[in-house]
Amino acid sequence: MASSRIISPSFLCILVAFASLLFQCSYGARKLNALVEEPSPVLTYHKGALLTGPISVNLIWYGKFTAAQRAIISDFVTSLSSKGGDQNQPEPSVSAWWKTIGKYYARSKTEFPKLTLGDQILDGSYALGKSLTNDDIAKLASRGAPKNAVNVVLTADDVAVEGFCMSRCGTHGSSPRSKSGRFAYIWVGNSATQCPGQCAWPFHQPVYGPQSPPLVAPNGDVGIDGMVINLASMMAGTATNPFGNGFYQGPKEAPLEAATACPGVYAKGAYPGYAGELLVEPTTGASYNANGAHGRKYLVPALFDPSTSTCSTLV
Repeated sequence: MASSRIISPSFLCILVAFASLLFQCSYGARKLNALVEEPSPVLTYHKGALLTGPISVNLIWYGKFTAAQRAIISDFVTSLSSKGGDQNQPEPSVSAWWKTIGKYYARSKTEFPKLTLGDQILDGSYALGKSLTNDDIAKLASRGAPKNAVNVVLTADDVAVEGFCMSRCGTHGSSPRSKSGRFAYIWVGNSATQCPGQCAWPFHQPVYGPQSPPLVAPNGDVGIDGMVINLASMMAGTATNPFGNGFYQGPKEAPLEAATACPGVYAKGAYPGYAGELLVEPTTGASYNANGAHGRKYLVPALFDPSTSTCSTLV
């Protein structure tokens, strides 16, 4: 994997902690209006528990999503497995990207979790309305069977969520301690109609900072391909810092994690307003950096590699 220059453009999202977020305990958020800041040499391990063993990734769809949109994201989750639905994903692959997270587990002497696509819960009736608070997201994240799972709440493009577009594109955290244990969760919103220039860059013209033409989304859906970027970032943070005492840099209240320590970097040569030297699909002109399950192509963020202390990319 190539090492990329570490850049933090001001219109992109970086990680912050939010008080009283989902279940009153949220550790990571892909935040807007980042400062230009070089990450420190290491992400410190704070001796907390990491996810381990077989882990189901359950998808909770809130609002209207088409079958094609759901397939893009469910195929991405499937792609995180080394077999990824196709036995062999062409390189560069999503599964190879995910293996960088394994380096954190090696350092903590914890067994790397085996991810599988779990249950999918559809709520197209907007049971809690179209304007959700953090408490509402918490209720959605508790649905299904969260034990030995990561519950992912995905909100449609017509659903407003507290803090969405104003301060964050996605977040992760965990449920409170209880006799039945804890589970990790993620929330990501579809920014297609609300703030694509903030949460779906580089597939949309940026709102702030250097201006460059938007790239063609690899799956033809700016909002959903943007969700994949944010979901990938939050999956990395969830695996390495699920309960707020894992791997992170800086204060616990506003940590940087495996992906959010490298915002705006997707390939070598990245700089503010430029995602890097991405691969381009010759037929569609779409930009991507990872192959996934069922012939899918995706754009995934750079990860901070603990073995090299650099932002590592696939291309």
